Amino acid sequence: RVEGDDPSGACMVPYDSEDGANSPVLDEGYKVDEELYCAWPEVAVRIGAENEKAPLFGKKPPSFFMFYSTMRKADKKKCIACAVSEDGFQWSKRGICVEPDDDDGGLDAGGCARCNVLQKATYYPDSGKWQEDDGWIMFYEGVSKEDNKHRILAAESDDGTTWKKIGSVLDVGQQESWDCMGVGSPSVIRLDDGSMRMYYTGQGDSGSTAIGVAKAEACEGILSWVREQAEFSLG
Repeated sequence: RVEGDDPSGACMVPYDSEDGANSPVLDEGYKVDEELYCAWPEVAVRIGAENEKAPLFGKKPPSFFMFYSTMRKADKKKCIACAVSEDGFQWSKRGICVEPDDDDGGLDAGGCARCNVLQKATYYPDSGKWQEDDGWIMFYEGVSKEDNKHRILAAESDDGTTWKKIGSVLDVGQQESWDCMGVGSPSVIRLDDGSMRMYYTGQGDSGSTAIGVAKAEACEGILSWVREQAEFSLG
């Protein structure tokens, strides 16, 4: 275990404006709200490295981006916030980057949490390889106010700081299925056959949880996911 800069030994704690010991480094142009907690970190390396002179970052982009779940103290909304670091230990907060819809009917109006961030990429069948593109994709967990169920949604960004929501990725399962009450905590990988696989947590009627798998083909886009059933052959 490596001790962080906070007196507690942690490398990041919730921001409290009255606690000078854990005040983040606040760059001009960034607004950081007070937080009740920070959890479920997702770290990406060298976002913006393809544009070293991007004005958003000043002289050069940070080496590490952390996206984490938090609750804003002022309105008790569950959001996803961002922090940056040069060494992966000392972090400067950059504020909320994904927050609930203002529309109560939105799929994440009840909160946003637990994300997975990947660089955009294109699959080339002739070579059988993925090639990274500019920009980033975030898969995250959204909570509906209408039914209080969790679903997996997506957002995209060019710089890692400003994110645009692009829609639903994986809905809850059919009635009485093992994941009919909610899906979340996405973790996505790219496979050599040009498909993407998502591991996720699902919740059933009884409150029990389990881990499921969904698949998307590169040619169909990141919003077209189908649940997979594991198949075994003995003999």
